[in-house]
Amino acid sequence: MKAGFQSRDAALVATAREVAAALARAGHRALFAGGCVRDALLGRALKDVDIATSATPDQVEAIFPGQTVAVGKAFGVVLVLRGGFQFDVATFRADGAYADGRHPEGVTFAAAAEDAQRRDFTVNGLFCEPESGEVIDFVGGLADLDSRVIRAIGEPAVRFREDHLRMLRAVRFASVLGFEIEPATRAALAAHAADIRRVSAERVAAEFIRLLCESPRPSVGLDLLRETGLLAHFLPEIEALHGTAQPPEYHPEGDVWTHTCRMLDELPAPREPELALGVLLHDVGKPATYCEQRDAETGSTRIRFPNHAPVGAELAQAILLRLKQPTTRVEAVEALVAGHMQFVEATKMRRAKLRRFLGSANFSRLLELMRLDILHSNNDFATWRFLKEAYEAFQTEPVLPEPLVRGRDLIAWGMRSGPEMGALLNELYDAQIEGRLTSLDQARAWLAERADGTEAVPPG
Repeated sequence: MKAGFQSRDAALVATAREVAAALARAGHRALFAGGCVRDALLGRALKDVDIATSATPDQVEAIFPGQTVAVGKAFGVVLVLRGGFQFDVATFRADGAYADGRHPEGVTFAAAAEDAQRRDFTVNGLFCEPESGEVIDFVGGLADLDSRVIRAIGEPAVRFREDHLRMLRAVRFASVLGFEIEPATRAALAAHAADIRRVSAERVAAEFIRLLCESPRPSVGLDLLRETGLLAHFLPEIEALHGTAQPPEYHPEGDVWTHTCRMLDELPAPREPELALGVLLHDVGKPATYCEQRDAETGSTRIRFPNHAPVGAELAQAILLRLKQPTTRVEAVEALVAGHMQFVEATKMRRAKLRRFLGSANFSRLLELMRLDILHSNNDFATWRFLKEAYEAFQTEPVLPEPLVRGRDLIAWGMRSGPEMGALLNELYDAQIEGRLTSLDQARAWLAERADGTEAVPPG
């Protein structure tokens, strides 16, 4: 069988072939390896092309002088930079024992067949000849591609002990590719799920976010993570969504887990990480705030989640910090979770508050989150349409102005810093947005009246 590379990947593949040809001219075998072969056979776009070779790292560096970075030379990997692309060029190798659940203690250079045996899953253990595309299969990967199966190479438990992150990768591949996890591989994954705790937060987060953003239906991956026990070990707060009931009159679709999964599935891939995480975490405060209240008039019991948005925002921040996410991402997702219920009061907002709401950096994401939330709950879009129309109109207006009055002005006018100052600045800025405050002198005069004990509204 031949791997057919798509025209959209022509420049990448052509440059990779140049690298492989240079290795071949120097007397070394060079093959395309791993995910690029899998994706070419599936007709998927290539993210990169990895090259496996009989050349040692020193020989690779000699063949490409000034074009290499020794990213993993101790493990036989050299990065080759060429034509605006970068290629992992790895020497065929067999790995020694894994002591840390991630890296082998040592490697020995070997042949292609041995190199295939050290890889994680059969569909990732394929090679192909760069020019002809002829596939070389030492591990049964072609049959598993045809059957749409993720199967560990060799003994699954051994593969997962070598690198614990492979458990999460198995779920990601199954979810992104729409494959099943082969029973023995799935059983070993479940048996060793607790070992995911030994993987660094950064590596776990990278795999999980790819699952969320790249899967045609993230619910497939989330269900696999929950059913195999992995989710409880790195995101117990999301595990808790399963079985958390919701009021059927507002959420006929079911529990918080079902609601969240349906929202994620509705969001087309590839998804922006901030929005995908915002959707995942928007109701993370519900399990902690769940309560049942009896209606005094009807005697019926209704489910409530008081303050679940601010509680959820705190949880979202804690989760993303635990996963070592960048500050900008933490702040964006926290704002989405905190703000996703604000739309309820939109039609009653004063103009200044509404303009601030519409002018927030996160509002376009928030609008989409609210759309998904409504679509998979009571389906009442009246307030959402009001906000969408207001937002579209807002796009033609000037951006929010710089505040006329700042803290330094209030201090210069004799006010002490503290919580009262922040509230006053917000009040003055609202008046400015609404056109009731047009100068510093006007603000100072109003502040003087206020200091005299006059209960004055902001200037206007």
